[in-house]
Amino acid sequence: MTPAGGSPATAVDSPDALAIQQLSKTFGGTRALRQVDLDIRPGEVHALVGQNGSGKSTLIKVLAGFHTPDPGCAATVSGEPLRLGDAADSHRAGLRFVHQDLGLVGQLGAVENLSLGFGYSRTPLGLIDWREHETLAKEAIRSFGHDFDVREPVANLSVVEQTVVAIARALQGAETAVSVLVLDEPTSAMPAPDVEHLLDLVTKVRARGTAVLYVSHRLGEIFRIADRVTVLRDGAALGPWPVADLTRRDIVEKMTNIAQVDDVLNATNTDTDTDTNAESAAEVVLDLIGVGGHTVSGLDLQVRKGELLGVAGIAGSGREELCDLVFGGKARTGQITVGSRWLPPGRPDQSVRQGLALVPADRLRRGVIRDLSVRENLTLPSLRTLLRFLLVRRNAERRTAQAWIERLGVKTPGLEAGVETLSGGNQQKVVLAKCLMIEPDVLLLDEPTQGVDVAAKADIHRQIARYSEAGGTVLVCSSDNEELESLCRRVLVLRNGEVVAELLGPDVNLRRLTEESLGTESAVPDRKDAR
Repeated sequence: MTPAGGSPATAVDSPDALAIQQLSKTFGGTRALRQVDLDIRPGEVHALVGQNGSGKSTLIKVLAGFHTPDPGCAATVSGEPLRLGDAADSHRAGLRFVHQDLGLVGQLGAVENLSLGFGYSRTPLGLIDWREHETLAKEAIRSFGHDFDVREPVANLSVVEQTVVAIARALQGAETAVSVLVLDEPTSAMPAPDVEHLLDLVTKVRARGTAVLYVSHRLGEIFRIADRVTVLRDGAALGPWPVADLTRRDIVEKMTNIAQVDDVLNATNTDTDTDTNAESAAEVVLDLIGVGGHTVSGLDLQVRKGELLGVAGIAGSGREELCDLVFGGKARTGQITVGSRWLPPGRPDQSVRQGLALVPADRLRRGVIRDLSVRENLTLPSLRTLLRFLLVRRNAERRTAQAWIERLGVKTPGLEAGVETLSGGNQQKVVLAKCLMIEPDVLLLDEPTQGVDVAAKADIHRQIARYSEAGGTVLVCSSDNEELESLCRRVLVLRNGEVVAELLGPDVNLRRLTEESLGTESAVPDRKDAR
């Protein structure tokens, strides 16, 4: 049995596209990788999974030449030696990467970003042939079903559009130059239609004989396209195993341990039989009347005390803009009230004073201050409560930070560790903790578990549910329909900037969410990861 897309195009006696033996990496006193062995065959999609902090990002950075491994390891690409830790040798050998941070130059357009790594074509006069490069860029972007301005600085594009640019850049020349394509969480910010398009593209790349190392926290994607899977746990490699021989439970068990499996798998199950009449009778805490922005137009919605309201929609629907409109990060029209208090537009400072807190979609750019420690990031919004005679009570600050680290299960070497050194899931827990710490009236969540592993996702969902059960009001905007299905009993679906559906109770399910988001009764594939 093989995944959709056909069997790997590999000969029995052909050398591995990539083979690594005894790879270790130590940072100070921390061993991030421990004697990892990994082999990827030509024409194979090899999945790499593991909890945040398991060593996945470190392994990829060693392959890319960003980190130098500890002595004693060896690697080959198609049978030829590869100098691990040497970026030039990695590129020469045909390894290509799409990293989580994408690595784009924000001030430049898609044309320049696609051309930077491969050189520029010249006209007979020796000038850069911008017309040819623009044509090539448009074709590459359209192959993903997108058609945005390739001259627009990528910093102004949506997260989905930026991801498309990064993947298109990595795949340029894939037919001849790429031995191994490494995709690190390529779909973390993508809605379902774009995800399916990308997965189809990955299967085509595999059919040409290119090996793909596919890193994802979305287990459904693993079952959809991968041939084999390797699990990283605490820096050590387990496996590989044929994906066809595994279930979701098997993978979660290997990522964590058997005692945690039921908790992790069931942590996000929402009781849809809970009485919604009590919720509908509760006071309105957040009220939007005729709110509009760049993609949202004339939006009305109410969120009541203790409610966890979800907002679904594909890219461009207005879903990705809504939290910023409410919080004041983007210019808006219309009226917003919190309780009986009017919320002025474009004033995030006033939003905080009136009881709002935002977990943004881009945690590294907007959720944390990268140069500060875990302690400083956690307590920064709450420093006023820790003052005595205008001085911060450091012991009280440390106790407060430590209590929240323990409450959310943040894995960190210590309070003073740089927040940038944490894994993505632990960074996200820090962002959520500092928002919960100020005890907001309304918690705004924009892609709250984007790019985090299944265990961290369950931890975050538990904290969100606990906050709501304690009377907190939550507005969660997510491109992950499974997340909305797990968390919410009421979901509004946006399309073209307007609410096109309100789903309640048992209607909040993956099929209905997908159909309403797309505006068609599309066939939603069975979830193979639910086996």
